[in-house]
Amino acid sequence: MATDAIAQGLEMKVAEFGGALDASHFDLRLRCPQCSAALPCLACAKCGFRLRKNRGVVHALPPERAAHFAQFIADYEHVRTAEGRGGANDHFYLGLPYRDLSGRNSEQWQIRARTYDCMIKRVLGPALPAGARVLDLGAGNCWLSFRLALAGFMPCAVDLLANERDGLGAAEHYRGHVPQFFPRFQAELAHLPFQNEQFDAAVFNASFHYAENAEAALQEAFRCVKSGGVVLICDTPLYSCEESGEAMISERRVAFLRRYGTDSSSIESIEYLTAERLQNLEEHLSIVWRVHAPRYGFRWAMRPFLAKIRKRREPARFRIYAAQKA
Repeated sequence: MATDAIAQGLEMKVAEFGGALDASHFDLRLRCPQCSAALPCLACAKCGFRLRKNRGVVHALPPERAAHFAQFIADYEHVRTAEGRGGANDHFYLGLPYRDLSGRNSEQWQIRARTYDCMIKRVLGPALPAGARVLDLGAGNCWLSFRLALAGFMPCAVDLLANERDGLGAAEHYRGHVPQFFPRFQAELAHLPFQNEQFDAAVFNASFHYAENAEAALQEAFRCVKSGGVVLICDTPLYSCEESGEAMISERRVAFLRRYGTDSSSIESIEYLTAERLQNLEEHLSIVWRVHAPRYGFRWAMRPFLAKIRKRREPARFRIYAAQKA
């Protein structure tokens, strides 16, 4: 019953949009996330689904998909609020990922900052020209889109969360601080509302592990990227074997249930990567991964050694995986 109520609330939000979206404003060619038909206007002539916007966020979740994700979104927002995500003013968001003014998640933001620096210096910077369009998949509060805009790229943010503290709505804190404000779409990774080959790059921003189907999510990203463009997976946990990944999931669910009253398992996502999973994706999608290892410092590098001494499961590693579209 609770899930039904949440889904109904989401559908009400989808219906309460003011004003029509001018697709040309975003200079994007849209497609229906429900039936995949091209959208010359906002309403799909084939299936009747209509893209709408609320406070600048374009909502592209069909009602049945909103219902599917309703409990996940509710649980995720609950956990993130309890973890102290978000801030009260522009200063918090403008400092990310280099400064966490809340002081509650500083270690994680340090990782995000070093990953971002590595991505810009070793992947996107050398590969893309100024003005390149980058799809920010799993954008969260849009800190990466903000940084990409400052770096001279043209980002487009996508996420399931649209709230104003930790979701797409939080991007309003960046308005006026970037050369051109970027579009934001509430959509799922496996059904993006864009026609083929419009982006120079797509970045899974600490989000690939939330995909329900790894191959489907990657196929969508490559579909949206131009020939010669690149798709990146950043800050998704990597383990040497399935056993370590499954142990992490079990530990996290127990901890979440104790701290937050939910184990946050309403949908089955891939959760982590292994070398075998990455190899399977290479074979199935005919791609080749280029791996970049950001440096997170001496303490981070010592974690596997200390875990082994203490007879604990191996800690997650983070890498940047980049593959070029043929």
